[in-house]
Amino acid sequence: MPLNVIGRWMYIALIVIVLFPWDILTGYNPVTPASALFVGLMFALCFVCPFPKFNKKSSKYLLQASVVGLGFGMNVVESLKSGSEGMLFTVVSVVSVMVLGCMFGYWMHINRKTAYLISSGTAICGGSAIAAVGPVLHADEKEMAVSLGVIFILNAIALFIFPPIGHFFEMSQQQFGTWAAIAIHDTSSVVGAGDAYGPEALRIATLIKLTRALWIIPLAFVTMLIFRDKKARISIPWFIFLFVIAMVVNTYCGIPAEVSEWLVWLAKKGLVLTLFFIGASLSINTIRSVGTLPLLLAIALWIFIAVSSFMVVVFTIE
Repeated sequence: MPLNVIGRWMYIALIVIVLFPWDILTGYNPVTPASALFVGLMFALCFVCPFPKFNKKSSKYLLQASVVGLGFGMNVVESLKSGSEGMLFTVVSVVSVMVLGCMFGYWMHINRKTAYLISSGTAICGGSAIAAVGPVLHADEKEMAVSLGVIFILNAIALFIFPPIGHFFEMSQQQFGTWAAIAIHDTSSVVGAGDAYGPEALRIATLIKLTRALWIIPLAFVTMLIFRDKKARISIPWFIFLFVIAMVVNTYCGIPAEVSEWLVWLAKKGLVLTLFFIGASLSINTIRSVGTLPLLLAIALWIFIAVSSFMVVVFTIE
């Protein structure tokens, strides 16, 4: 049997395994966000993704739908109270990472647009920020591929190492949720890491990360001024507003607990499948295209934001 045919059936079989209701039927779910991402990565290294367009679109829209679904398990008042401290960290971290990223990129003689895209992805929300800012910059295909590739690699690593680090230092769920939202790039891995750490960490991480994602809008306007393109189209993350609406409905509209629990369960299933799709989108060519200097820039920014935010969170949040 040809390798591409095997890959196609393996891809479909893995989706079925990820979506299978293990927790309902057996009381235990072996498919965690981290394991789904790992399986996707292993699949991508062994096979070529058989449905690349479907995989790319599904990971984008399923993530958005899953985030909105998680809103039905959150209370507006409690979430805003628990996540308010992280909002202050967001402002400082976004500005500092953008400034340092552009400075480091200049000193390292990295392509200006590539450095700007990597800085945007690190400062705000990974691939979503790069996808939103890229058209404003008129970034070409190579600049986008390098930026997305390096952010994706570090984002995948973060999902595996952050929860163990949090447990090692005995971080509270509030501390970990705040730290993950600030220091992990993409929303998918932030939510996945928060879910792995606990329900409170998930709620805080999701709220702070989505608040952080709204910085895409002012960043796009600033980018237009810097690169002098006032006709560029700005991509607004509308699903964040739907997430807020879901929280409001859950808080004030008296949804039965069984319904909200079912919606949250579906959302978490969607998130796990999203991480599989993201892992399956990786390829050897993506890794090769990154290059040493862009990777070093991304690692330097990631270490800066991870270490600095960790110190602030540990010493200011109980």
